[in-house]
Amino acid sequence: MSLQWTLIAGFLYLEIAVVLLLVLPIASARRWNSFFKSKFLQVLQRQAGFYFLILLAILVLFLLDAIREMRKYSNLAEADEHGHAHLDREMQGSMRLFRAQRNFYISGFALFLSLVIRRLVILISNQATLEAQSEASMRQAQSATTAAKSLLAQRGEVAQNDSNEAHDKEVIELKAKLVKVQDELKLEKKDKNALKEQADNLAKEYDRLAEEHSKLQKKLTVGYGDKKDE
Repeated sequence: MSLQWTLIAGFLYLEIAVVLLLVLPIASARRWNSFFKSKFLQVLQRQAGFYFLILLAILVLFLLDAIREMRKYSNLAEADEHGHAHLDREMQGSMRLFRAQRNFYISGFALFLSLVIRRLVILISNQATLEAQSEASMRQAQSATTAAKSLLAQRGEVAQNDSNEAHDKEVIELKAKLVKVQDELKLEKKDKNALKEQADNLAKEYDRLAEEHSKLQKKLTVGYGDKKDE
């Protein structure tokens, strides 16, 4: 294998290793995205598009060269078959055709994996961005939920305070009514006691008058008897 095809084969093996690293669950999308956005890669990223186009152009050139070699040696093999060439020449032609086909597959897969790696990098970066946006939205939703709960709690406290104030006001009014009723009850007790004392005094006065009336009646009876005896 010549030097250039050895380099392309090594590049192909490197691409296979990179694809495996990107596909296997070795690191999360965030870590890959942070790696892609590192300072070293940011410096390279400024001209990455240009380098990528150059790489694609080189791989396309090698692919076209391998196709040309395949067509060339396949035509020679067909001519040797029809002309019944020497066995050594036929084997050399078959070997060269095999190398051309090998080079075709190496350059073709290298070109294909280059496009795959670029697409994987873009998808991983987009996934990391979407995950960051999703987490930001979740945090925003959680903060909004917390704010709504606190607002509802404050409204509940205000309503509770209003109900407590109304209850306290009602209690104060009931206490005032109770004090008023107690005062009225005290007044009624005083009036009752006064009426009772007045009734007692009237009963005593009635007993006294009745006793005096009895005494006067006795005196009148005695005086009338004395007068009758005379």
